[in-house]
Amino acid sequence: MLQLHSISITQFKNYSNRSFHFNERIVGICGNNGVGKTNLLDAIHYLCFTKSYFTRDVLNIQNGQTGFRVDGEVELNEKKEKAVCILRETGKKEFSINDSGYEKFSEHIGHYPCVIIAPDDIQIITDGSEERRRFLDALLSQIDKDYLQSLITYNKILVQRNSLLKSFYETGNKDLSLLDVFDQQLLKPGEYIFKTRKQFLISFLPEVKKLYSEIARQEEETELHFQSELNQCTFTELLHLNRQRDMAAQRTTGGIHRDDLIFNLNGQLFKNIASQGQRKSLLFALKLAEMDVLKENKGFAPLLLLDDVFEKLDEDRIANLLRRVCIENNGQVFITDTNQERLSQHLNVLDTKYQLITL
Repeated sequence: MLQLHSISITQFKNYSNRSFHFNERIVGICGNNGVGKTNLLDAIHYLCFTKSYFTRDVLNIQNGQTGFRVDGEVELNEKKEKAVCILRETGKKEFSINDSGYEKFSEHIGHYPCVIIAPDDIQIITDGSEERRRFLDALLSQIDKDYLQSLITYNKILVQRNSLLKSFYETGNKDLSLLDVFDQQLLKPGEYIFKTRKQFLISFLPEVKKLYSEIARQEEETELHFQSELNQCTFTELLHLNRQRDMAAQRTTGGIHRDDLIFNLNGQLFKNIASQGQRKSLLFALKLAEMDVLKENKGFAPLLLLDDVFEKLDEDRIANLLRRVCIENNGQVFITDTNQERLSQHLNVLDTKYQLITL
């Protein structure tokens, strides 16, 4: 079991010094726009991922201050833990559990599994492939330490390879032996990432499709599949085939950093023809499937952060979503809403205990 009992926020966004105590599994956070509802959820996100969901660290420092601090009292499998994230005035960030700091922040990822749904997440459906890879990477990084490490290594080498390709163009000096070294270094992490994604999506995508049908409550012809250049050839072959193009483009034009999840509706690209309601339904299906995977893998439900998700949803869909995340799911849920009366009415219908915080 994972439960956040309290959080203290210092010099973080609009919070000078504020503490919140959470005494129920379901926590509603209400208030007008701009009072700090999303900032509170983002502070919780820091405790789970050591970083913001929305922006760079420095942008979370309160105006006029030089750093921030977030403390959390967490219960994990019946053990109390104190998680602390500090951004110093020097720009150095520190993260510790029970006063023991991490050498690498990546070691913490997955310790407190977490799923967040925010308004801009609709970009996973509507925007380019980078958004869908980010979603997939965040999920897999919480359940597979080797995947996260491979991702860090791959991205680091990719930056170096791209820098080398750019220098070929700028200097005219083409050091192909160094390019060979980078190619070789990309292979192991790249192949691991590809194989892990492909294997995982075999079961994950059908689950998303099933959840979408339940949420949309109508029969629609949906297709979801994994698109990767490595489905057609090996990574070694791909780098070899693309070498001249890479040198002309001054960047690595092929690889797992171009993988994508393809969503189709009635034979056409989902984002091109889907209504706003259909897009939200697919987003919820992706996030709820993520929640189920984390629970199955960890043995307990992740924290669920719902930020202003009820806007432009009809009452029936709100009720369905809340039943799914509050009753069928036994994890702790934090829900923000500008309309306290609406949220209270829906939570009362569920006939379960909840806490309401008004900002």
